[in-house]
Amino acid sequence: MNRNKKIVFMGTPQFAVESLKHVHESGYNVVGVICPPDRPSGRGHKLQSCDVKKYALTQGLTILQPEKLKNPEFLSELKALNADLFIVVAFRMLPKEVWSMPKYGTFNIHGSLLPQYRGAAPINWAIMNGETKTGVTSFFIDEKIDTGATLLYKECAIGANENVGDVHDKLMVLGAELATETCDAVFNNSIEPKTQIDNA
Repeated sequence: MNRNKKIVFMGTPQFAVESLKHVHESGYNVVGVICPPDRPSGRGHKLQSCDVKKYALTQGLTILQPEKLKNPEFLSELKALNADLFIVVAFRMLPKEVWSMPKYGTFNIHGSLLPQYRGAAPINWAIMNGETKTGVTSFFIDEKIDTGATLLYKECAIGANENVGDVHDKLMVLGAELATETCDAVFNNSIEPKTQIDNA
């Protein structure tokens, strides 16, 4: 196993925490966690950290919170982490300067079976359109949104009475397993990335 490989994780909400936790607890060396700056929230406008930062703090992980991803100071700090692979889960669009940095590339975990439901709110769209199954897909990031070569996926059924929250929670767990499995596959060179074919 290549558990000594260095990983940088990028994410924001609870959905992403599960993936970070799974990768970290699987023994991978998470050398940095990238998340948004703390924001004022609630009645007192106190600064609130995102869920990913809260978890990273409990694990003593290195945290970077750039306002702008193209900031030269941030880019040099990111490069200095010398990571082999970047993982992105529920974050924001990355500039090429970031996603092209690591030797093994940057992969994203997306809450649909790509190429279906690219972009925002894939779980909501799947339910609104009456889908009976959905899933999570890992793919290499490229210039466009959710169009990169796919790596692995996991499917799950959408029950007749399930709502967005129910499906979100199922995909959160599947996505976490997929994140670690994708790391293993990328580092062991046991996967052939597949170009996405748009369904006509």
